[in-house]
Amino acid sequence: MGKSSKSARKLCPQSLWKIARRKLDQLDSVLNIEELKVPPGNRLESLSGNRKGEFSIRINDQYRICFKWSESGPFEVEITDYH
Repeated sequence: MGKSSKSARKLCPQSLWKIARRKLDQLDSVLNIEELKVPPGNRLESLSGNRKGEFSIRINDQYRICFKWSESGPFEVEITDYH
């Protein structure tokens, strides 16, 4: 189960908490970053610019879960408002 974070709850609207938690749980459970390509709605992306080396999956059109990936899995995970 995903872990609650007071700051994440403030950033992400309550209407998206259930979706965000499900995506965080998925992120926590995968062994290989390629597994995040399913479902396609995740829209796994490799980021560029000042976020080079990071990846994101979508919560919805506005919010993303951004993270870095290592052999041991995701780290520096954050929910970000892209707009």
